[in-house]
Amino acid sequence: MSEYEYEGDGQDTPVWAVFGDLMAALVGIFVLLLVWTLGLQVELTRSLQDEVALREAEQQRRMELEQALADPLTSNRITLRDGRIGISGQLLFGLNSAALQPEGQALIASLAAPLAHYLSQTDHLLMVSGFTDDLPIHTDNRVFTDNWELSAQRALTVTRALVDAGLSRELVFASAFAEQQPIAPNSDADNRARNRRVEIAPVPRTPRTEQEPAG
Repeated sequence: MSEYEYEGDGQDTPVWAVFGDLMAALVGIFVLLLVWTLGLQVELTRSLQDEVALREAEQQRRMELEQALADPLTSNRITLRDGRIGISGQLLFGLNSAALQPEGQALIASLAAPLAHYLSQTDHLLMVSGFTDDLPIHTDNRVFTDNWELSAQRALTVTRALVDAGLSRELVFASAFAEQQPIAPNSDADNRARNRRVEIAPVPRTPRTEQEPAG
């Protein structure tokens, strides 16, 4: 058998065919990556649009709440920052007392309806927080042993007043911070008066797990 005939009988795959298969595979991978990238971009765009819509809706609700509270805001009986309503302790309570004064009682009652409307549009609860200054309770005070008890009872008093005014008890709870988290240095009487306050703030509702009992 001649050398020419031997070479002619070979069954080797042509190089161009292998190259074509490789290019087809690369094109397929590129198409898959392109489809995945476009899908990811669409999903990110949709998520961004949803987030923007949620933020705009929340901003609208806060603006409506601010409009509903225009009277006490204008008269400086309350403050409203980042959705938190701040009320001076001097307006609500007497010195070392957790009993609402008449003006404070009327103010809390006027807040119940706007807050209930706000909560009806969100999945939030209201946290009523009590704060004091850094001065200890007078030793002759037989009702409260320290600022923790005083701030807790004041928060509970406001919470009950909101419920009595029509707010669902399932939507509000009380918390106490005593002299913690002051909004001004406790360096003089004016700053201490600012720190003696009650704040009402919306907080996200904690999702209930399937195993958690409802009662």
